[in-house]
Amino acid sequence: MRAMVLGLSAVLVLAASGAVAADRPNPEGEAKLAKLLEGRAPGKPVHCINLRAAEGSEIIDGTAIVYKGPGGRLYVNRPRGGAEDLRRDDILVTKTVTAQLCNIDVVTLVDSLSRFQRGFVNLGDFVPYAKPKP
Repeated sequence: MRAMVLGLSAVLVLAASGAVAADRPNPEGEAKLAKLLEGRAPGKPVHCINLRAAEGSEIIDGTAIVYKGPGGRLYVNRPRGGAEDLRRDDILVTKTVTAQLCNIDVVTLVDSLSRFQRGFVNLGDFVPYAKPKP
């Protein structure tokens, strides 16, 4: 019984330390994201985006996934979990039932060289950024 309690304690400590590590911002990623969003204003976060309307995506290392939408709008997704594993050379694999990508979806990360799965992220809300109209 004591071994089980100690094992459970170790798991809880590791989980807590992982949660703390995941909450640490990546300064390089934050700087790159800020530069990408320069001159844009954030809109109200949305739960889903239409994948058919997405014109591409960009991974910001250890920080976020930016989806390019119609009209130059950018949708920034800061994953609720796994963001620290994001690398710009990852392949994003999504499995959805509809044409929408939502904040409850999981995106699998595949290494672009080996083609092996190397992790996943749990998506958060999508924050739209648009250039202000003159």
